[in-house]
Amino acid sequence: MEINLISDTVTKPTKEMLEAMMSAEVGDDVFKGDKTVNLLQEKVAKMFGMEDALFFPSGTMANQAAIKLHTQPGDKLFCDKWAHVYNYEGGGAAFNSGVSCKLIDGNRGMFTANQLKAAAAGRSDIHVPYSRLVCIENTTNKGGGACWDFEELKKVQKVAKENNLAFHLDGARLFNALVAKSETPTQYGALFDTISICLSKGLGAPIGSILVGSKKDITKALRIRKLFGGAMRQVGYLAAAAIYALDNHVERLALDHKKAKEIERVLEGCSFVKKVEPVETNIVIFYVNDDLNPDDFIAKMESKNILLTPMGEGKIRIVTHLDYTDEMHEKLLISLKEF
Repeated sequence: MEINLISDTVTKPTKEMLEAMMSAEVGDDVFKGDKTVNLLQEKVAKMFGMEDALFFPSGTMANQAAIKLHTQPGDKLFCDKWAHVYNYEGGGAAFNSGVSCKLIDGNRGMFTANQLKAAAAGRSDIHVPYSRLVCIENTTNKGGGACWDFEELKKVQKVAKENNLAFHLDGARLFNALVAKSETPTQYGALFDTISICLSKGLGAPIGSILVGSKKDITKALRIRKLFGGAMRQVGYLAAAAIYALDNHVERLALDHKKAKEIERVLEGCSFVKKVEPVETNIVIFYVNDDLNPDDFIAKMESKNILLTPMGEGKIRIVTHLDYTDEMHEKLLISLKEF
């Protein structure tokens, strides 16, 4: 039995999801003729109380489209030093949009309104890039699935508005945050200009992300998606999986969070573990003692058919998900205790 905990992207469609996919009504989405894609986009826009939405092949493309629609080459965006848009999107902000990133030294991927205010301060002159955009990531991947405090997000949005900065949310795992914090999509829809949501992570769809925003921004994003090579044809089969996931896999995220908390408690009792980041959702990040090489630990666990992933800087990541069963969970906990 292989226990794959490298990410929540490793899940396979459930039998019921496959049935929904196979019965989808499809058409050519480039001509806006795929009824299932249209239904998904309308569903998510309504869910967030926003005007429109657009389906993308990946979360990275959705984020990169958002950056491009809010900026011009030579501009600057603000994000945390651990942000996905800076660390894990192949330098796309620079390559695709010609913008630089002003990194904020936050805590576990989250910065404060005062930090943004300080970063955005100063007279704009010909020596510095125009400030255009603030990117938030919730939950934070490199920060161990941490959730932003919503009151702080409102303060950050206020600073962004005062400085004429667009406000984008990389909500790859936003539904994990919504479930963990008992928040609603409409709260976020009222706060951000654009939001990207990944459907192939905790929600368990095989492919796809969606970008929500105003009619004007989504119309522009449609052209950018085409420019990036993201226009698709009979993609309703994938949209049907996303609809099924949104209807059936949101509340169950609490089970992933519960298992992650149980892993956290076991790791805290292990003598070979130096530190465990606080667990709020489905990501566990921990550090082993200095006398144990993280790569050696990961290799040893792999020999037991337990797959974990390194995150750099000595971090080791475990991600719980839809396909991580109770039987797998018990085996992992025993393996950690007996290591």
